[in-house]
Amino acid sequence: METILGLCIGVGLSAACGFRVFVPLLVMSIASIMGWFEPMKGFEWLAMPSVCMALGFATLCEIGAYYVPWVDNLLDTIATPAAMLAGTLTTMAVSSDEMSQFATWAAAIIVGGGTAGVVQMSTVAARGVSTAITGGFGNSVIATGEWIGAIVLSVLAMIMPVFIAVAVLVLIVIGVRWIRAKKLENISHSVP
Repeated sequence: METILGLCIGVGLSAACGFRVFVPLLVMSIASIMGWFEPMKGFEWLAMPSVCMALGFATLCEIGAYYVPWVDNLLDTIATPAAMLAGTLTTMAVSSDEMSQFATWAAAIIVGGGTAGVVQMSTVAARGVSTAITGGFGNSVIATGEWIGAIVLSVLAMIMPVFIAVAVLVLIVIGVRWIRAKKLENISHSVP
């Protein structure tokens, strides 16, 4: 049961990493310092005040940079692999000792990195559409939604992990189906 709970927390935190890379790590660090969360062995560094301050600074820089038109699109090229790495790390930090080291890393990479990657790619697509339509000036609305979503998802993943994991998985399935439908629609419109 502890393994499933850890994976549920990991899914929620990883989805939040897809919105903003540093927000979930900052939430985990604050929770560790406050004694509300105990990270897995090897991730005790999350409870260090200096790490918390560094993550806070990185979070503010990341959030601010996404409000600069065109810089946000440039950041997406860096943020995509970083989000996958952060998703893997957050899932590892909440995993249980019940699984072998190999199984834990495999689950963290697949579940954590995969979830963060899917969410990050959807935000890249949304930002691309916004940039095409508004010249990049409408991206601030998307950026605001992303950092709010990252904070809410991170906190709720720690409080209601099973609910958030199910909600994230349902939204991913809906998103994938919507993208497939749009691709099929585009193909049918392009065929004479």
